[in-house]
Amino acid sequence: MSRLGWLGTRHASLQGIFRLVTGLGDDLSSFIGSSFRSVWALELLLLMKREARSWSRDELISTLRASELVVNKAVDELVAAGLLAGEGDGFRYMPVSRDIASYVDQVEKVYSARPNAVRRAIVSASASGATAFADAFRLRKD
Repeated sequence: MSRLGWLGTRHASLQGIFRLVTGLGDDLSSFIGSSFRSVWALELLLLMKREARSWSRDELISTLRASELVVNKAVDELVAAGLLAGEGDGFRYMPVSRDIASYVDQVEKVYSARPNAVRRAIVSASASGATAFADAFRLRKD
C-alpha cells in the first residue's frame, strides 16, 4: 500500500472518530478542523466578526490579552483560510464567500450553545493531523 493511500484511509477513519468526539456534522467538523488551529484563533475571529472594523495586531493582543506569537499565528492562519483580509495596517473579518460566512455563523451558534464540542473539534483536528504526520514516518514491514 502506498503511503498516500494509507494516509487517505487514515484520514477517513479519523473523521469518523472526530465526529463521534464532537457530536458535530461532517461538514461543520471539517470546516472547524481546517480553519482553526487553536481556540485562540476562533475567539479572535468571533471578536472581529462581532466588532466589524479594522483591527491592528496590537489591538487584538491587548483586547484578547494574548501573546504576540498567538495573535500573529492566528491572524496569519485566518488570512490564509480566507476568513480575514488585510486592510492597511490592520485586518478585518471578511470571508471569501457566502458559504464560508455561513459556516462561521454556524460555528458561532454552536460555540455559544456547546463550547466544549467546538473546543474538542479544534483539539481533535490538531491532534489527528500531528498523529497522521507522525504515522507517515513509521517504519513498517511491507
